[in-house]
Amino acid sequence: MPIDDLLVFHQLTRSLTSSFDLDTILRTILEHMEKTIAAELWTLLMLDEKTQTLHYALATGGEQAALKDLRVKVGEGIAGWVVEHGETLIVPEANHDPRLAQEGTARPRRVRSVIALPLRGRKGTHGVIEIYNPRSAQMTDYSIAFLHILADHAAIAIENAHDVARIQQLTITDDATGLYNVRHLYDVLEHELERAQRRNKPLSLAFIDLDRFKLVNDAHGHLIGSELLAKVGQSMQERSRKQDWCFRYGGDEFVVVLPDTSASRALEIMRTRLQQLMSSRFVMKSGLELTISASVGLATAPDDGTDVHAIIGTADTRMYQAKSNGRGRLWAK
Repeated sequence: MPIDDLLVFHQLTRSLTSSFDLDTILRTILEHMEKTIAAELWTLLMLDEKTQTLHYALATGGEQAALKDLRVKVGEGIAGWVVEHGETLIVPEANHDPRLAQEGTARPRRVRSVIALPLRGRKGTHGVIEIYNPRSAQMTDYSIAFLHILADHAAIAIENAHDVARIQQLTITDDATGLYNVRHLYDVLEHELERAQRRNKPLSLAFIDLDRFKLVNDAHGHLIGSELLAKVGQSMQERSRKQDWCFRYGGDEFVVVLPDTSASRALEIMRTRLQQLMSSRFVMKSGLELTISASVGLATAPDDGTDVHAIIGTADTRMYQAKSNGRGRLWAK
């Protein structure tokens, strides 16, 4: 292996093992691969397993902005073919290859040749690197083999980043409901309060307690109770705005953080969500249908405080006021 290639390989592997941030890893891959073969355009596509489509995560030459909204289906185009088959595709003469017509405008105006390599790890193919119009003198067996080595190490780094992200997600997620847990609540709320204060914006928090939930466990058992909690959490998440945060506080208690939301707006939003929650019929796996009631307390920063404990404590106190005044209602200032 020539010393220049050895240095590229060493720099790439060192960079990949120094970070678990996926964006950093992808940029590192593209930067180092560009040093291997000169080409008119490099693109790096990542696979969305749920939709079975590829999106352009990175591209050289200022093309990324133009490509960010494009999607390539698995099985279509050059990249889609590579993911479907898990194999490298080399197209030395691209004029008559119909797969090029299936990838929209994501290429130079005149495509003469293409190399597309799968980012294939232990758990499958995660993406594709496309090299458009590489210099013909560089398309040797050695160059292609060296690209494969780099791509294999890149795939391992991507899988490691995914694994770390999954572990991090598990540490902040409640097992029963899939919502964020109370540990993450304190971190998020502290960050959001600082952000609200810095931008001079309000922040509201809703503390939600399911009324007489113990009766569900007593009548139907804890498995049904856990299933109902999960469905309630899912319902809250689905009805939340993009900027809202939903948490399971513990037991049958939930918290919703509403950034950039005044007390009056939070009252309006949570009143609607409470009505929707109480009018819902939750169907269990057994076919059993259950309804639920809840009491909600609201607090808003900065009027009700500017720190985590003050906001949560005020909302919690008002939730108990809602319970004391008949349950199934919302209590605010």
